[in-house]
Amino acid sequence: MAVTEKIDTLVNLYHNDKLSHVYLIETNSISQATNDILNLSKKINCENEYEINCHKCNLCNLINQNFLPSLIIIEPDGNNIKKEQVIDLKKRFSYKALYTKNNIYILKEADKLNLTAANTMLKFIEEPGENIYGFLLTRNINNVIPTIKSRCELLSLQYEDNQINDIDEYKKVAIDYISKIELENSPKIMYNRNVILNNYCEKENIIRIFQEMLKIYFEAYSQNKKILALNKLTKVELQKRINLIIKFLSDIDSNANVELLLDRFVIELSDDYD
Repeated sequence: MAVTEKIDTLVNLYHNDKLSHVYLIETNSISQATNDILNLSKKINCENEYEINCHKCNLCNLINQNFLPSLIIIEPDGNNIKKEQVIDLKKRFSYKALYTKNNIYILKEADKLNLTAANTMLKFIEEPGENIYGFLLTRNINNVIPTIKSRCELLSLQYEDNQINDIDEYKKVAIDYISKIELENSPKIMYNRNVILNNYCEKENIIRIFQEMLKIYFEAYSQNKKILALNKLTKVELQKRINLIIKFLSDIDSNANVELLLDRFVIELSDDYD
């Protein structure tokens, strides 16, 4: 069964009130699997009939920007997922979901739960709250602690090489774009036109580049990861950039002129240096 069919099956299970409260997913692409679970979250939480790029509500936009309170993504802090991260998840999900009926969490690289974190996670899995769904991702299901594994519904999401490379491509472009606009003094407007628009003329491609940029800036703001181009930025400066990207994604989603939006983005970014 193809990955898209498996995701659709999960959606159908949800609508028939048969979706398990936690899945352990073995995958060859954590990034792509995360993206598919995010799409699953859009479909099961949509109050309307879900459509790609619809404008009936702000749900998909909040999910894309990782700003939906009822959706939490956990990934390793250094080499491990720590107990404190799981405790924070339990605390945040002890309240009723905001904006949606369900609370959903994605735990990347579940095999990196340290022992105390795994024990805390085990209690959370054994005593799930109402309308809480979890998706634990791993590249090797055999590396996950057996007590966790035994309490999860097992699922495999395996992707073709071209699907994985496609995700990596946008991330690489995002990193390169950030490096150019943050480090180089060359005219940024010309870079937008000569590089971005010439190579990524479709609006959907540019949206994916800026979504990757948002993740990078947000990770830097949260002090999880940093690329060289962002080392010099303060939290205030990072927040300004996050806000600019969120505004860009909101405007481009409203069918505004892409070239003008790109120009405005780098102009407003340049104003930050004045």
